[in-house]
Amino acid sequence: MAIPDLMPHPVAAKYAVLVDVGYLYAAAGEVLLGAKERKEYRVAADELIQSLQKHAEERISGELLRIYWYDAARDRVPTVDQRVIAQLPWVKVRLGNLNARGQQKGVDAQIRSDLEALARHHAVTDTILLAGDEDMVPAVEAAQAYGVRIHLWGVEPPYGTNQAERLVWESDTVEVITADFLRPFFSRAPQPVPVTPPAAAAPSPAQVFAGRAPVKPHAKPGQVAKLGPSRPRVEDVGEHVAQKWILTRGRDNIRDLLPGPILPTVIDTELLIEAEKELGHSLRPYPEARVWLRDGFWARVYREFDLGVGVSSK
Repeated sequence: MAIPDLMPHPVAAKYAVLVDVGYLYAAAGEVLLGAKERKEYRVAADELIQSLQKHAEERISGELLRIYWYDAARDRVPTVDQRVIAQLPWVKVRLGNLNARGQQKGVDAQIRSDLEALARHHAVTDTILLAGDEDMVPAVEAAQAYGVRIHLWGVEPPYGTNQAERLVWESDTVEVITADFLRPFFSRAPQPVPVTPPAAAAPSPAQVFAGRAPVKPHAKPGQVAKLGPSRPRVEDVGEHVAQKWILTRGRDNIRDLLPGPILPTVIDTELLIEAEKELGHSLRPYPEARVWLRDGFWARVYREFDLGVGVSSK
């Protein structure tokens, strides 16, 4: 007669990673660069997220649900970097509001709400929380009451501590992310260089792309090739989209695109979609029109920041 196996079988962990970006960036900027404000440094966020994900996989044997990336933006309109991050697999961007003083509003509440909801619905067995605020303590305790283990990660401080003592006490495990781990992803922002290039030496946006051979659509035998949109019209639309983005997304966010002339894929696609809406027809069959569209876009951006082509204001 077979003896039944009464020993409990281990349950594979399912975990989420919750990152308070304001804490992560501020703490890393301070320990690595002595910086006090985010505008003082640049972050390779996509590479940082991938490294954090790999680090989590080495710590917890199980399945990653997703990474929650809590940040803030003015009027909750995502920046260029945030739009790129939102495209990453297994990453969900959560945005609070950034007020005129640069203070984040609503971010902590979103973290607490998600932490409790994930536990209440048994979506995870473990949660990695990269944060430092004592406001997280009630949510940590609530999640633990549902049986979720909380693994607190913090950034190595230059001295003392940069996490609330109670938060450290209440967490199940605590780990410090070292400065050496973070260093490859943070760099000091270039300082503005007041350069006014001679008018004759500064190429126009159109000249920047002049080396690209336009691909013209070919008509099939017996068909007449469609006439594409006019260059002046397309460039005007490109300028109009740039002007609209400056007004709605803010000069600081558009400044992140400089020095150009290459746009991130996500933004370049948005530019095309916006332009096609204004024109009322597709530009997909006309590769040269997309070049003109970018020309117009950059012409407006360069005028906004009083720049010659290729001169960075960052």
